[in-house]
Amino acid sequence: MENDIRAKARHIPVSAQKTRLVIDLVRGKNVVEALEVLSFTPNKAALPVSKLINSAIANAENNFGLNRYDLFIQYIVADEGPTRKWRRFGARGRVKPRLRRSSHLSLILREHEDEEV
Repeated sequence: MENDIRAKARHIPVSAQKTRLVIDLVRGKNVVEALEVLSFTPNKAALPVSKLINSAIANAENNFGLNRYDLFIQYIVADEGPTRKWRRFGARGRVKPRLRRSSHLSLILREHEDEEV
């Protein structure tokens, strides 16, 4: 639609599973309320999610002239990014694999539609 404000963040160094726990807290909420919730969330993924929401708000205000208090989170999703495979050396010449997972975030904001009849 025309009223969709999009923002993406890629290669976030937190796994998609852990990021989904954070984005479930803010899905469908007003952006101001979502930023307040994220400011008190102790998870590591809360900072990249709040940065993504702030970026989308800036896009809405600068590119479309919208007010931040009229916006809500229509769609937010965390997909899996690339996994870096590292090694940790163990006992008896063995190798223990370490998987450094990452995630990609996508966000769509919309403006509240006032129904005045």
